[in-house]
Amino acid sequence: MPTLSTEDAAAAAVDLDLVGSADLANVWRELGSQDVPVDRFGSVLVRRELLTGYQWDRLKGGYRQGFYFGRAKILYQAGAGSFARVYRAIDLDSGEIVAVKVLRKRFSSDQDKCGLFLREGRMGMLLRHPGIVRTDDVGQENGSSYLIMEFVEGQTLRELVKIRGGLDLGRGIDMALQLVRAIEYAHGEGITHRDLKASNVLVSSTGTAKVVDFGLASFVEGKGKKLDEVGKLRTVDYAALETAGRVRGDDVRSDVFFLGTLLYLLFAGRSALLDTRDRAIRSDPQRFAAIEPLGKVAPHLPRDLVDVIGKMLVVKPKDRYQTATEVRQALEPIYTRYAETASGDQSRAVLPAASGKQQKKGPAVPAGQAKPKIMLVEVTGKSQESLRQFFSDKGFRVLVTENARRALTRFESIPRPADLLLLSSQVLGEEAVEVFNALAPDPYLKKVPAVLITSARQTELAAEAVEDDLRHVVTMPFKASVLLQLVHDLIATHS
Repeated sequence: MPTLSTEDAAAAAVDLDLVGSADLANVWRELGSQDVPVDRFGSVLVRRELLTGYQWDRLKGGYRQGFYFGRAKILYQAGAGSFARVYRAIDLDSGEIVAVKVLRKRFSSDQDKCGLFLREGRMGMLLRHPGIVRTDDVGQENGSSYLIMEFVEGQTLRELVKIRGGLDLGRGIDMALQLVRAIEYAHGEGITHRDLKASNVLVSSTGTAKVVDFGLASFVEGKGKKLDEVGKLRTVDYAALETAGRVRGDDVRSDVFFLGTLLYLLFAGRSALLDTRDRAIRSDPQRFAAIEPLGKVAPHLPRDLVDVIGKMLVVKPKDRYQTATEVRQALEPIYTRYAETASGDQSRAVLPAASGKQQKKGPAVPAGQAKPKIMLVEVTGKSQESLRQFFSDKGFRVLVTENARRALTRFESIPRPADLLLLSSQVLGEEAVEVFNALAPDPYLKKVPAVLITSARQTELAAEAVEDDLRHVVTMPFKASVLLQLVHDLIATHS
């Protein structure tokens, strides 16, 4: 699709309600003319935070669709899989940041896949629980099917454990109970998940675990009465387990077993079952008898906890816990017994940390001393607020912007707006690294201290960042005290 002219891009931005007429007039005033290159026009729109980089690239490419789904306005692409793409968006009615999951175009004409996708959303709308990702809307727009969902700032349980290994006892029990209560609630509503696995659990930056993706869920309307036939679908893993246990394809005890595999992963730091894409291996019932005992893999765990998870993983359904309620009732006394490590701030850190242990407070600004200033560049609302609140509590003044290039421009002024530039690349990606790397070569900016925060999934991006005495990269997860000390040291070095 050809690139639009500046005139056409401006008209499209207003016509699509992306930019207001008054804001556009201010842009023309800044440029001094409407006869400017389209890229220069776009850079001003992005710098003024009238458009995101994603919106501008799409607009410049001549696209007229994909900016809105239902009541959600798309901001950035946050993730992608083989089945769907996930976008960070804003709910135009509430102003809340939401996630929009959009089925890939190639599946739009596939009735089965499209039906499963929309069913996932409809099932999600039936459930309202803190441990289940909320679904607010399901629909189709210009031939694309979409779900509007709660936006969870964090990572999957699979990613979390891959980075950190098994969780400490306190945080692990806390998260285990969160998952059990979520599934107990779903079962109470007559819904079995049918696809419990680590990639279907999201863990927020505050330590809250949330179950997602009820696309294969089974809905029992009454005793033995099914709402639909789709609920009889099951994954290869569930089918193999239920074949081994000689039970029907919608048994709640199957969810109990796979919930047990999640708890095993939480504490052991490795999967209970062999991770493989080979359907023949996954279909083999003997796979479930080969689980290595948790007590052997993690001998530091208390015997009662090991026994609970072990009973969840019994292959014969009659010897397994019969309901998620029974699992919760077995776990709660253990939680209480280890309350000293399972409660309070130790399990819910303000910032992502390398462990669930109590963080050192780190240095704070002495009373009476002028507050150092940080300019924070972060577009994700919850993460932005978490960082802002953390540094404010430590005695810093925190200036916040979502535009990395605007922040760079502001540091060119005298006096400088802040003592340190703190950038997050989690959503900004390459733009954050480009601004970070632009400091050292610039004679006016080379003395500006900076910290770049990257996620564990951005190893290639982090490798592009050029570090020196005044500029450092930190990768999530990290201890809050480590980031605080680094910021203090960089500001002290500069001053």
